[in-house]
Amino acid sequence: MKVKDSNPSKPNILDTIKLSKALRIANQKSKDGQLEVAKNIYEDILQKFSKNKEARSELHLLNGGAAVESQDPPLEQSNPIISLYNQGQLQQALSESNQLMERFPNSVVLYNIAGASNAGLMQFDAAIDSYKKALKINPDYAQAYNNMGNALYDKGDLEESIESYKQALKINPDYADAYNNMGNALKDKGDLEASIESFKQALKINPDFAQAYYNMGNALNDKGDLEATIESFKQALKINPDYADAYNNMGIALNDKGDVESAIESYKQALKINPDYAQAYYNMGNAQNDKGDLEASIDSFKQALKIKPDYADAYHNMGNAQNDKGDLEASIDSFKQALKIKPDFQLSTAQKIYEQAKICDWAGIKEDRHLFQRLGTLTQHIPPLTMLALEDAPERHRLRSEVFSKSKCSQKRLPLVSKPLKKPKCLRIGYFSSDFKKHPVAYLMAKVLEMHDRTCFEVYGYSIGPFENDDMRQRLLKAFDVFIDVHDMSDQDIALMARKDKIDIAIDLTGNTNKYRLGIFAHRVAPIQINYLGYPGTMGADFFDYIIADKTIIPEDQKNNYSENIIYLPNCYMATDNTLLISDDTPSRLELGLPEKGFIFCCLNNSYKISPSEFNIWMRLLGNLDGSVLWLFESNKCVKGNLIKEAQIRGISADRLVFTQKLPHEKYLAQFRQADLFLDTFNYNAGATASNALWAGLPVITKLGQGYTSRMAGSLLTAIDLPELITETVEDYEALILDLATNHERLAAIKQKLAENRLSKPLFDTELFTKHLEDGYQQVYQRYYDGKLPKAIVVPS
Repeated sequence: MKVKDSNPSKPNILDTIKLSKALRIANQKSKDGQLEVAKNIYEDILQKFSKNKEARSELHLLNGGAAVESQDPPLEQSNPIISLYNQGQLQQALSESNQLMERFPNSVVLYNIAGASNAGLMQFDAAIDSYKKALKINPDYAQAYNNMGNALYDKGDLEESIESYKQALKINPDYADAYNNMGNALKDKGDLEASIESFKQALKINPDFAQAYYNMGNALNDKGDLEATIESFKQALKINPDYADAYNNMGIALNDKGDVESAIESYKQALKINPDYAQAYYNMGNAQNDKGDLEASIDSFKQALKIKPDYADAYHNMGNAQNDKGDLEASIDSFKQALKIKPDFQLSTAQKIYEQAKICDWAGIKEDRHLFQRLGTLTQHIPPLTMLALEDAPERHRLRSEVFSKSKCSQKRLPLVSKPLKKPKCLRIGYFSSDFKKHPVAYLMAKVLEMHDRTCFEVYGYSIGPFENDDMRQRLLKAFDVFIDVHDMSDQDIALMARKDKIDIAIDLTGNTNKYRLGIFAHRVAPIQINYLGYPGTMGADFFDYIIADKTIIPEDQKNNYSENIIYLPNCYMATDNTLLISDDTPSRLELGLPEKGFIFCCLNNSYKISPSEFNIWMRLLGNLDGSVLWLFESNKCVKGNLIKEAQIRGISADRLVFTQKLPHEKYLAQFRQADLFLDTFNYNAGATASNALWAGLPVITKLGQGYTSRMAGSLLTAIDLPELITETVEDYEALILDLATNHERLAAIKQKLAENRLSKPLFDTELFTKHLEDGYQQVYQRYYDGKLPKAIVVPS
């Protein structure tokens, strides 16, 4: 989301305070011994009322009787220039002030106007030079120090800017604008506590300073204190009900807090005040997307783009909403539009490539292949998931995760919780997921959650995804000792709740997938935090202590490509459920669109995992085996046509490709019985899908790669003792498939071995897996309790 920048106070050309009040304040300051402050107020008065005798007389006395005659031009000459400045005619104001300076070379007013005009024209060095000249004439000119601070701030020199504001405050301790502006500089420097204190000082001087409340709200938001943020914006709006920026930024804070409805209402209020507020439309589009109202979200982004046609972020987020809606072609076009405006927008590049992978637009991907090495690996972040299927490069996958986690988790973290004096009898395990519903992660984990030993573990579930009350969710509600839906809470509030629940070990089952909530774990919800299952790879974050794996999926020579310490399970990293039902009503080949006779090659992986490398081999196999077909998953409306086109380019007719769509889970498992071989993809293997195929009795042929996603099926096949189905080169992969497809006796023997191993080998022994997982939990907690740092552990078989 876009936060509207903090508002600096506008350079002060003439003080707007009423003359009588100004004289009264100056007199009181003089009596209180604050002589420099009094002098400064009298000088301000004389800038506007140059003939005021009282101010001139008092200043004469304060200067020890040595009257300093005004060297500023008469008001009738300077006022028109000030009007030009206030109307935004900066170049003309600068030109006329410079001309008048020839007659009044020692005029602080003219130097001040010139400085403000130069700053408005983004000529910051010239502005600073003008303010310095004003200060040579009058070293106690607080306004010049304040305005010079603004120019330094805009130039990016925060340290010098802060020093300039401090000089202004030495001269005039009641200078609310200087406190406000210094607060902005301190915020941008990252010193949030000092920034907030500076805004508070401004508000002590001027309790009706709406801008200071607004800016303090932005600082509090950066600090992660959402309640205080919202309250600060509300205070700004009490003073100034037409403060559109305050409504906009309050909407962002409300959305971050999980109050999406109130956020949308806040953006609507901003748009009532300013109908051309593109950023408010953009932020409302994001909130509507979070709510699941995709049509409204897309419309809001379109409204933002009507106002601001070069709004690359709006095109990008509209692309995301169109993707969620299933309109992948429109989504890709939106990302392309974003890239026309901002060619080095890596976020849009990565998302565009990912969507092209989903529809198997390999020609489009090829155009950007030269960008792969740098995408998300330097300073710009991208979702790490987008590149997992596009290259087997574990080192770059780690870099992408590191850049992503740093960009998403810059907030101040909650202080660490002290270690308990006594080790808990029962460890409290907290599982956090956006997928406690009919989802592969839930199908894999449900039985494990049910099997946890309640004499040693209390099991908490925190649902961080949208509510879906399906059969799986009902099963999970019974599997947890405590289940809490927290999807509409802020990251910090969820972390505080988990701490209150005294969670000992927290497991993130979502990771860097589309519904990530990294901020929860950045706050440290538990002493030990584990990355597992949801995201197939490293999180690249210093707040995850462990990743659950096995020796196949993360071999010794790849450990450095994971930021976490590794919990090595003895058989397989993947949980399974050995009670998953397979429908007795197996769909017939005819129902599935398959030929009654002929060999059925099957790959029901998501389409984004398929690349030309595998597809070339599959087409050669079809060409070598008459009557065979390739059975694929039609994951979107575009992929079928694109893959048929690619097959025809390779000399294979359209009828040799058969597509299936999503089925109820029991029937989905049963349909595997109609296939002869499951052919795995390379960079991103089948994971849960391979587990499902093996559970249904279908052999899976895979090729081992280097990274996590390219070794998942190998891990499963190792755990079910079918190493003969694991290959290491593309040549061996193709040769093994062809051999099994043409050697019916060998394939029958493989299927028989799979049937025998299905319930006798570790892969589908849920009870044994749960014991090994619990052993890992106990070991890592003991290390923590003993005061030892996290370290790789090996769970014995």
